[in-house]
Amino acid sequence: MNFPPMPEPHTLAMLALVVVALILFSREKIAIETSSLFVLVLLITGFTVFPYTTAQGEHLEAVDFFSGFGHEALVAVCALMIAGNGLVRTGALEPLGRNLANLWKLSPALSMLLTLVVGAFLSAFVNNVPIVILLLPILISVSLRNGTSSTGMLMPMGFATLVGGMSTSIGTSTNLLVVSVASDMGMQKIQMFDFFIPAAIVASIAIMYLWLIAPLLLPTRQPVLTDTSPRIFSAQLAILEEGSDKTLAELISATGGVMEVSRIMRDNGTFIMPLPDALIKAGDKLLVKDTPDNLKEFESVLGATLYVGDTKLDEEHPLSGEDQQIAEIIVVEGSPLQDTTLRQINFADRYQLLVLAISRKGSTLETLRKKIEHVRLRTGDILLVQGRDKEIAETKRAGELLVLDATTDLPHTDKSLTALLIMAGIVVVAAFGLAPIAISAVCGVLLMLITGCLTWRHASMALSTQVILIVVASLALGSALLKTGGAEYLAQVFVIITTGASPAIILSGLMLLMAILTNIVSNNAAAVIGTPIAISIAQQLQLNPEPFVIAVLFGANMSYATPMAYKTNLLVMNAGGYTFMDFVRVGVPLTLIVWLSLSFLLPVIYTLS
Repeated sequence: MNFPPMPEPHTLAMLALVVVALILFSREKIAIETSSLFVLVLLITGFTVFPYTTAQGEHLEAVDFFSGFGHEALVAVCALMIAGNGLVRTGALEPLGRNLANLWKLSPALSMLLTLVVGAFLSAFVNNVPIVILLLPILISVSLRNGTSSTGMLMPMGFATLVGGMSTSIGTSTNLLVVSVASDMGMQKIQMFDFFIPAAIVASIAIMYLWLIAPLLLPTRQPVLTDTSPRIFSAQLAILEEGSDKTLAELISATGGVMEVSRIMRDNGTFIMPLPDALIKAGDKLLVKDTPDNLKEFESVLGATLYVGDTKLDEEHPLSGEDQQIAEIIVVEGSPLQDTTLRQINFADRYQLLVLAISRKGSTLETLRKKIEHVRLRTGDILLVQGRDKEIAETKRAGELLVLDATTDLPHTDKSLTALLIMAGIVVVAAFGLAPIAISAVCGVLLMLITGCLTWRHASMALSTQVILIVVASLALGSALLKTGGAEYLAQVFVIITTGASPAIILSGLMLLMAILTNIVSNNAAAVIGTPIAISIAQQLQLNPEPFVIAVLFGANMSYATPMAYKTNLLVMNAGGYTFMDFVRVGVPLTLIVWLSLSFLLPVIYTLS
């Protein structure tokens, strides 16, 4: 096996940077925005300090790597994110959600199948995050009403949207990137439905697996936060003689530093600030909020008496919270909670809700006893909140936060039909080739703003810094890899390793490689790096590059085997209480099914032998 000669220093540096980038993108503790910016800075500084001239005499300018910020693919991705947010804000999909929920009363099995089909179909035209946001509360509501576990529903639903998303060029940002990068490299533009047939066939097989087999592979899981934390109550601790003439700091210390006092009320009805050196007198009442067990513990430790208003708490008069409700709020992209802390956004005053606990990736991260207001929230985190019925209902209706309490209707406005028609227009214009998707999507966003379907605030909330930076960094990395000859070198190595294999086997191997990469690193990075390699492989084999590019596209969409492979996996993981191994148990067979099916279909459709 004779490998190609060692490439030049710039090519080696780019290959090394690709490895570094893939490692960084797979690190959970490093924000993907930070990793993307780091890669971009390495590229621009590296080519500034060490200029590079291509074999054709073209000088590679470092500033060229910023072109990703104005790339057609990024414009289209951002515009489609905003347009999809318009559908969510106006409740345009609410009638569909309501009808799906009603069908569950008739036939749960057929309703589940229909939910999977609808989720897959919608994801072919709309980013799957809004689709998952639409369907999560419906499925959780169904499970609560029927007294069954949501385990067998949520993960299959999430995977169905991923499978459906790979069927058109606008289904995911990954698809748009692959199509755009291939076009930039001189390949004929892949149209919206050019790979719909193999994708639809495979999606049908995958949905049957998700409907009939996947639920049997999943052990029953209980959502981590659902009603597991004790409720929080406001009460007053009346200080008796034995606890008087001490500072507030001393009393808090006696409770192990756990008690938090919001105000101090004197006998005459006046309030004083709860300063640490405030002297507490007999008859003073400390206003506190905590669990019933903790309140009783404070009462015992301080020798105080518990009151709610003028009522003394005892066995005949226990704490009661008839108007209180517990709900779960999930942090999604574009949420005001994303990448911030509860203290920074003043959550309690803004929403009139109390956060009892935060869950991240299937386990309770922080509870009330810890300083949860200082935890920086990430996409996929779930907040267990408590508040009055009307506050939770209002929070859900406002549409800023995704509430999973399943007690109120989905948001719906009189602009929903307008938003739906605009979104349909975006798709139709692009599908018939009247204008590129970037142009039709931007025009659609303007129409949503003019007609009041969206405000600029909502539009800006829909944009994701993470998506923007990973797209730009990936485009820059792919461009550098191509221009320095790194893509050609990797393609030569791949061809040599697969020497003697048929084009169909090489295509299948490339797709499997992308499927493995996308479950470890960003799917966008895997796609943009894989696309120039795919074209180089096809050129060396003197074959049509289209099936190889589409193999990269499909492989990069197989984000099923790990929860961190795609953002909706994290949403589903926390909402359903799944573990990492649950994704492996269901996702690996699904990956094999999709990969093997496409390994058969693509060579047949493109007549590869």
